[in-house]
Amino acid sequence: MAQVLRHLQEHLPASPRLLVGLARPDDAAVYQLTPELAAVLTVDFFAPIVDDPYDFGAIAAANAMSDIYAMGGEVCLALSVAAFPEDMDPQMVVAILKGASDKVAEAGGVLAGGHTLIDREPKYGLCVMGLVHPGQVFTKGGARPGDILVLTKPLGTGVIATALKGGSVRLHHLRAAVGWMKALNRHGMHLARQWGAHALTDVTGFGLLGHACEMAEQSDVRLRIQAGRVPILPGALEYARKGIFPGGGHRNIDHFGPKVKISPQIEDELRLVLFDPQTSGGLLMAVPPSADVTALTGVQVWIIGEVREGEGIEVVP
Repeated sequence: MAQVLRHLQEHLPASPRLLVGLARPDDAAVYQLTPELAAVLTVDFFAPIVDDPYDFGAIAAANAMSDIYAMGGEVCLALSVAAFPEDMDPQMVVAILKGASDKVAEAGGVLAGGHTLIDREPKYGLCVMGLVHPGQVFTKGGARPGDILVLTKPLGTGVIATALKGGSVRLHHLRAAVGWMKALNRHGMHLARQWGAHALTDVTGFGLLGHACEMAEQSDVRLRIQAGRVPILPGALEYARKGIFPGGGHRNIDHFGPKVKISPQIEDELRLVLFDPQTSGGLLMAVPPSADVTALTGVQVWIIGEVREGEGIEVVP
């Protein structure tokens, strides 16, 4: 895939209206429409990670729309991307679509159709369009030495989902994970705007450390993360200690591990969760030290580190 992307970067014609695309890959594409308006475009879909069809639809929708928020946009339109078994209970299909439609409506957008295939394994997601001012686009690049790193959701959804598949998850752990996965990153984006964030990305399949690597590379800086400050979902460390961990997490370790320096004082289970692939994870942002992050009322975010000169990722206790 990396070779294909390099080929496209080299051979596709450049467009003066394409503000963010393959030349410097980010969470979504951004195309300028007018001097005051740009479209943000993304697509994401996956197989069920929870049993409840309504929750699956809502989580898939929140996950897809997260890319729009990572670029600083507001959701306006979405189309379903779906694959269902031919003999699937129609009521389950209705519930999935209802969960997605409700979540898009919560975001202030409209779910206006889509495309469905027949497949043995259900899959669902969205193609989403958002809008943003061309001068207010967030990207992964731009973090500056002295910035503080803020995270808006706890980690561990991959571990919890794996425990569910294995039949060993506790109900209250699952409920907590589902609640966070269904939560929109819209308010987090508004906070990033309020604080004047220099860089922003959402934490999804590459895990916290994988997406932190992307931010560090595109910003030409070093990120120092304090592991003890990183929020973890209830049960995630417990399951990791039992050897319950998704295969995608091991792939993250193989790919991003060489770029990350982790203190030997950090327990193995926490190291794993820092690489855990997230579904509908939170926003990771680099905000100026002058931002009054601790003055929030009724909103929980976590300061997990800082930006320094250099390169790569450093994880300390």
